[in-house]
Amino acid sequence: MTKKITSPTLFDDCKTISISFLKKHGYFKANQCKIGTINWSVNGNKTGSISILLYAQPESPYLEFDYNYNGIPINYRVQLVSVPSNLGKGFIWFFVCPKTNMRCRKLYLVTSYFYHRLAVKGCMYETQTFSRSCRSLKKTLDGYFKSNELLQKLNSKNFKKEYLGKQTKKYLKLINSIEKLNLKY
Repeated sequence: MTKKITSPTLFDDCKTISISFLKKHGYFKANQCKIGTINWSVNGNKTGSISILLYAQPESPYLEFDYNYNGIPINYRVQLVSVPSNLGKGFIWFFVCPKTNMRCRKLYLVTSYFYHRLAVKGCMYETQTFSRSCRSLKKTLDGYFKSNELLQKLNSKNFKKEYLGKQTKKYLKLINSIEKLNLKY
């Protein structure tokens, strides 16, 4: 008899759909119905695709999924909700999880359906599987690996160091990060 798998499913490895992705690709235009396909790939190899239909009418907006999961055709709808922005400009869109009825901005494909992350038991993010000492080591090493990136940002063409004679918040934050790593800039 084989041993059961004891490692948890990682959210980092799951296929996801987010409101920001759909918005970026023009799915949330007022009073429209848009059909499209979402493809996932790892290192250039296609790992999956689904067809979606987003119906953005004000009375009952929804996102319809149509895909195959392990050879089984799956078709269902996820309701959408819009909430007025706290800035008073436009609306903020949310999915309504079909399992928990919670509002969320990202859905994960863990079993055969897209759900909110709290609807799935036993899933974790990759960093949650690290021990405390590994997390602190990763935090330290990440700083050194990001040092090149920080210096490139600082020296980029359109980076503003000052505005109206004052140093910008981005510049000060970047300088703090560089000083923590003891880099020369």
